[in-house]
Amino acid sequence: MQKIEKERANFIVNGKIYELSIEPWETLAEVLRERLELTGTKVSCGVGECANCTVLLEGKPILSCSTLAMSARDKNILTIEGLANDDLHPIQKAFVDYGAIQCGFCTPGMILTTKALLDEKPHPTREEAKEFLAGNLCRCTGYVKIIDAVMASAEDMSKGGE
Repeated sequence: MQKIEKERANFIVNGKIYELSIEPWETLAEVLRERLELTGTKVSCGVGECANCTVLLEGKPILSCSTLAMSARDKNILTIEGLANDDLHPIQKAFVDYGAIQCGFCTPGMILTTKALLDEKPHPTREEAKEFLAGNLCRCTGYVKIIDAVMASAEDMSKGGE
């Protein structure tokens, strides 16, 4: 039986470069959570159905539980830990202010998906926001407060909030 060797790879996570030896089958979620201890990235379903594991890869939302880590090497990865500096990001603040958080398990994925939406379309309609977040599942809040928070953060950011 042939032994598969770990491979060295660089990962650019939240603006910092990490050089790691990883197995070819490791997922990006595993690397973020277990190797880099960035546990804000949640794994719920483990098969890419719920989007709780969403991170931004080169600014686009991806499902880190079903993305092989090697496919993300040398690319910019943004996790929830890298979104804010000293203060909450306007999207995070809106989620708190509008009660769009209950258990919080889906929140990192929702917030990062919202960031991708607002980076792509700073002034979405309510319907566009619903469509963009359609793959992100929440079992607690329903979606009205989440969409309210998305719309409020879009308004805040358009006024220079970020």
